[in-house]
Order: sequence, then structure tokens, then C-alpha cells
Amino acid sequence: MDKRIPVTLLTGFLGSGKTTLLNKLLHHTAMKDTAVIINELGEAGLDQIFAKSQLAQTVESEHIAENTVLLSSGCLCCSLKNELADTMRDLFFKRSLEAVPQFHRLVIETTGMADPGPILANLMNEPVIESVYRLDAVVVTIDTQHGLQQLEQQPEVLKQAAVADMLLLTKSDLASPAQLTALQTKLHAINPNASQRLVLHGDIDPLQIVDVGLFDFASKQAQPQRWLRAPVSGMQQAKKGTLPVAPAHDDIHTFTVYLPKPMIWQDFKAVLLKLCQTHGAQLLRLKGILHVEDAPAPLAVHAVHFTPYPPTLLEGWDEDEPISRIVIIGKGIDEDAVREMLIQF
Repeated sequence: MDKRIPVTLLTGFLGSGKTTLLNKLLHHTAMKDTAVIINELGEAGLDQIFAKSQLAQTVESEHIAENTVLLSSGCLCCSLKNELADTMRDLFFKRSLEAVPQFHRLVIETTGMADPGPILANLMNEPVIESVYRLDAVVVTIDTQHGLQQLEQQPEVLKQAAVADMLLLTKSDLASPAQLTALQTKLHAINPNASQRLVLHGDIDPLQIVDVGLFDFASKQAQPQRWLRAPVSGMQQAKKGTLPVAPAHDDIHTFTVYLPKPMIWQDFKAVLLKLCQTHGAQLLRLKGILHVEDAPAPLAVHAVHFTPYPPTLLEGWDEDEPISRIVIIGKGIDEDAVREMLIQF
């Protein structure tokens, strides 16, 4: 099993309910071994999260910076005042020195105007970061009352929805049934691989948000089908490298490429790098499961824009019918060119 610390990226447009959600999450004892980085420049700074709250504990250790607090629920929270990578490195080194509790997962809350793609790509370019942290999931809050309009008018909302692993539909009590159905339909067209959940007043089981990616924290087992969310049944009849796809929303497009076998990772790694270099500007996100001959277990691969992430070895996991597949989420991306590059390596 991958020993790196799983990271949940929590984002969503202004007013979509991230602050309420985060406040509720931090009250759960299930979050006791979680570190949380809160963007101090956003709408959910530490002062707002802990105002009139009994969560915060007095911290007397000289090793803990003034922008870090321990919570009675067991969470460790710090505000983002410098570069995100600097904050993540600082947290990890303090963890290693036992200056802060031994957290086993990290949640990063971004500003409402953030494009998650560059955030993920920048983290992947940091050697220290990629060696000790791994992306678990991108969780995005969507306002059901205003989501349809925001998807049309705000490019940040469209990108957030496109790269999400999980979409949390908030304020559904304020939306009509027709609004909710229309929003769910549009979100599925934008990102058919993301799961959708209704959330009222920030009430949700934390275990439905954290550890929802590659690995199940409780069982320690890999769950790549859940992470990839790409259908595999019936693909033995499909033409190699092809799959009917959902209609694109504007120029956001998601498709799955099924790869030929046998595969050699050392050969395919160069193809993946070339794909990112060639189509990186249009590549919002890439996720894949590879069954290769030169590794003892399947590999999970991930890339954002120009940067491929180091593969994760999925020890202890197998499929009845091993099928290598890549899910592509792109904006204005050339699907035919990507398919040709991937299946003719």
C-alpha cells in the first residue's frame, strides 16, 4: 500500500458552502488524525472557522507557528499565508519532529476563485511534496440554487466541476426540483465520472469525503474502480481504444481510452510524458489504471496539464478481467490525437 499521506483538495465557488461544510467536518472525531490547511485569503479563514467555538485548544509548544491550532476533535489546522508547498513541507517536517500530532491525512481548502488544475500541477512539481503526499480526491461544492448560472458564467466553476472526483450539491432546500434535476444533468454531462451527493447545512459523514480515492483508509485496500469511476463491463466487445462518450459541455470533454496489452511501464511512461507535453495546455486531468508486465501489481497513474505524477503501486488488488484504461478530462482537447498516441505506443 502507498504510504504517502493522502490529500483531499476541497474547493468550490464563493458562497457554495465550503465554510459551513468545513466547520461541521472539524467537529467530527472521525477527523481526529487530519491536518487541514485553510486559505487565509479566502472566505474561510481560521478566525471565521473558530469564532465562538470551543474547538480550539491552547497551543503552548514553541515549535508550532502562530497560524496553527490544535482542535479538541483532534484535528490540526493551519492557515495558508505562504506558498501552499511551503506550508505542506512545514507540516510534514513538524510531524516528523513530533512537534505536531502524527496526522494521517491532509485536507486543503482553496479560495472560491481557484482553478484546481494549476494547484495540483504545482504540487506535482515539488520533489519533497510528491514523495510524502499523494492526491486522494478533489471534492467540489456546488450551490444548487445558483449552480446552473455559475457554470455558464464563471469559468472557475466549470473547471472545478470538470476535475472533481466528488461533487457536493449544497443548499438543495433552496432550489426547486426542476433546478436540482437540471443541475445534476448538466454536471453529469460535464463530468460523468464524478459522484454527486446532496449536502444540507454542511452535514455529511467525513468518511464520505476523505479517503474516497485510491485507498480505503479503514480496510487499507486499494479501491481503483471507485477512484477511476470508469465502467469496465462489456469492454471485451468494444473496439480497441474506443468508447461512446457523453456529449461535451462547451469544450470540456471527458473520454476513456482502453489500452492494448501486454504493456511495459517503462515504455508507456515515455508516452505519458509526451502526451502531457503535447496536450498539457488542454489537459485538465488524467487518471488511469495500468496492468503492466514489469510491476508486481497494477499501477494508478495521474496527471494534470503538463505534469505526470509518480505512479502508485496497487498492492493487494486485482480485477477479474484486468483492463488498462485512461480517463481524460480536457478543455478543447483533440480526442482523436490523444487516442492515437495512447494506443499506438
